[in-house]
Amino acid sequence: MYNQLAQFIRDKVSISEEELDSILPFFKMISVKKNEFLVSHGELGHQLYFVDKGCLRIFFINEEGQESTRHLAFENHLAGAVISFITNIAALEYVQVLEDSQLLYIERKDFFYLLEKYPIWEKFYRHYLEYAYVTNTNRLMSFVTMDAKTRYENLLKERPIVVKRLPNKVVASFLNISQETLSRLKSKK
Repeated sequence: MYNQLAQFIRDKVSISEEELDSILPFFKMISVKKNEFLVSHGELGHQLYFVDKGCLRIFFINEEGQESTRHLAFENHLAGAVISFITNIAALEYVQVLEDSQLLYIERKDFFYLLEKYPIWEKFYRHYLEYAYVTNTNRLMSFVTMDAKTRYENLLKERPIVVKRLPNKVVASFLNISQETLSRLKSKK
């Protein structure tokens, strides 16, 4: 049950088996059906989710009702309404399950308890936050510095799983382009 999560943690930090054996039981398994919401706008995002199988989408909805996907988490990724999780303030985003999924989740209180108890967990958390910062900054820069075609080509090269497994509506929302533009780009490939 914890094999993938244990390897994910080991890939980020040098952790003893004893520490790992103490940390892993704080994560609980949950099966979630496609299209379910784990967090909605206005709710507290008090859990972080490790994707054992499936896919999570973190997105916003603007005043016109248009969706903008901030993050897609497939197998072996940790995700959630991170700002709400950190600040303990209601989420401004949604966390949705895009495929039937097996997740391991940890409650906010347990996560922060582990930060106090295990210095290696703090190092893991720092690694996670740095990765999230770099990923989000690179995405923002791509919106400003690249045209739609280049963003699509980069997505095909760096994360082809997004285009292979997800509907065009979600892919277009992730690329910050219209579905029509995405269809044109796909037809030229």
